Amino acid sequence: MANYMQLGFQDASSPIMEELLQFHDHALMIALAICSLVLYLLTIMLKQKLSSSTVDAQAIELIWTILPAAVLVSLALPSLRILYMMDEINQPDLTLKAIGHQWYWTYEYTDFKTLTFDSYMTPTADLPLGHFRLLEVDHRVIVPTESTVRVIVTADDVLHSWAVPSLGVKTDAIPGRLNQTSFLTPRSGVYYGQCSEICGANHSFMPIVVEAIPLASFENWSSLTSS
Repeated sequence: MANYMQLGFQDASSPIMEELLQFHDHALMIALAICSLVLYLLTIMLKQKLSSSTVDAQAIELIWTILPAAVLVSLALPSLRILYMMDEINQPDLTLKAIGHQWYWTYEYTDFKTLTFDSYMTPTADLPLGHFRLLEVDHRVIVPTESTVRVIVTADDVLHSWAVPSLGVKTDAIPGRLNQTSFLTPRSGVYYGQCSEICGANHSFMPIVVEAIPLASFENWSSLTSS
């Protein structure tokens, strides 16, 4: 999760988020190069005397036409690659349905017959020692590690958004429509998120907590919970 005064992204906990962070750094380096070039050219123009003579500069015109096109291509190709990676969902190991309400989430494990529960924010008065205020819930989403999890997202009343930054997941929950996304986390951990669409007075009190555990532990948990 994010730390106090943190300026960058959260640490990546999924392959997709690692790709997003690498593309972010790639785009920033290109932006830095462009800003440096523009600053250099402005400095030269300010130091030199103005001239009204006409110069035939076909080479310069060719450069300032091709160079921006090359920059756009260098941004577009990795961006499209990541978009296709995020959209591709092949044979998920687990399917989870997240339904947004005002102001809580309902989760249904569609691979199990009776495994469903509501997830409410834990009130500050009931918060255990060491847990995070406004981020902890009474029922966490439990998923197995090293398994592709498909999340089907919808809403029951107004627009919501199911977002977990460290997993690289953010999908709008729209009433009457099913959106889907997926993630895979290679290690055990607890990952925090929140509703990222303004959905009413208590929008800030719809946290999301995903807990990734080994597959054997997940099987034990699912058998006990669904029984």
